[in-house]
Amino acid sequence: MIVNFITALGARVTRPILTLGICFRFFLDVLARSGVVFKRPRLVIEQIHFIGNYSLIIIAVSGLFVGFVLGLQGYYTLTRYGSEEALGVMVALGLVRELGPVVTALLFAGRAGTSITAEIGLMKAGEQIAAIEVMGINPLRRIVVPRFWGGVIAMPILALIFSAVGIMGGWLVAVVLIGVDGGSFWSQMQSAVDIRDDILAGFIKSVVFGLAVMLVSVYEGWMSRPTPEGVARATTRTVVVSSLLVLALDFLLTAVMFGG
Repeated sequence: MIVNFITALGARVTRPILTLGICFRFFLDVLARSGVVFKRPRLVIEQIHFIGNYSLIIIAVSGLFVGFVLGLQGYYTLTRYGSEEALGVMVALGLVRELGPVVTALLFAGRAGTSITAEIGLMKAGEQIAAIEVMGINPLRRIVVPRFWGGVIAMPILALIFSAVGIMGGWLVAVVLIGVDGGSFWSQMQSAVDIRDDILAGFIKSVVFGLAVMLVSVYEGWMSRPTPEGVARATTRTVVVSSLLVLALDFLLTAVMFGG
């Protein structure tokens, strides 16, 4: 019993380390075969259009309602201190620094990440990947690399749209519905939001989140079992692992960028 317990404990400890090592090697293989991005950019552009087009509506609508909530809650909070004119600053910084990249990445993982995992998993289950190998085409270069870089490029664009729509939502609630002075809303936002410290930081976050989500998505699809149950489990793992990874990376990046 003791030997079996030690064996089971060792397996639980070494399995995650082994998975991380395999994932890292997979990431290196993807980078090594990324020359197709420059040789055949049409493949990546198609994936950017596919991922961005199908994720745009949910990103825009979510950003609008997040802006509504920020404007409403921020007004009630700032009114206590007589600082409701700073509402534009709070909405803009909250979206550009944190909520824009994080919420977009979570929605991106749930919409685009699962779609890519299921697509690659079903291609593997249908033996399409094996057929591509028989034809002498590298499936990693033809299938995985365009989807990986398409998602990485689309992620910052979607985060920018989310933040822009969210700011407009905050303006609608604050200025149009509540009656905050529109000039103060925009002028204080322009003076407080810095391109390098705020907008660039949010852009870097969105790129890192895009890399993390797309790596998990293509890896889970590539390593999934070629069965309907295996594809379903890989899709579920994509959402769970990507969401936790995004939140953990957000904490680390925030500590590095804004920790002083």
